[in-house]
Amino acid sequence: MCTILESSVLLRARGEFPDGLRVATEEFREGWNRMRSGGVKRLEKKVQTRGWNFVKIGDGGQRSGVGETSEAAIATALRLALRKVDAQCNAVEVHKIELTQYPWFCVARMYLRPFRIQQGAELPVLHAQPTTLCPSPATVLQRVAALPKAS
Repeated sequence: MCTILESSVLLRARGEFPDGLRVATEEFREGWNRMRSGGVKRLEKKVQTRGWNFVKIGDGGQRSGVGETSEAAIATALRLALRKVDAQCNAVEVHKIELTQYPWFCVARMYLRPFRIQQGAELPVLHAQPTTLCPSPATVLQRVAALPKAS
């Protein structure tokens, strides 16, 4: 198991990438590989050198995980966060990790930044479901409108 730190970059194992893109990775988990060295800026430069685009997709999300150790809590939070990354996003950066230690357990909050490495300039339609953590204002208005009217 490799160590995950802030600024770690993960790439989808079966993602579409430019021909000739050489990035040292190691197998991580659940269809993701971790870049061994370098960060987002290095990856972006390599992608753009090959004529492709490196696009940040939204602000990402935050997931929390609990474990007996800080490493276990980080692993749980990351596993949950990666499951929420849209299939169209083929790279993520671990933007921030917040750890809170309690006497018998640890809580980790993991913040990811999703990216899309693509040949064209147009953005794909993302298929991610809205999270219940922060629904959009339109979703809130729809839910309020659906409530029964008080008599």
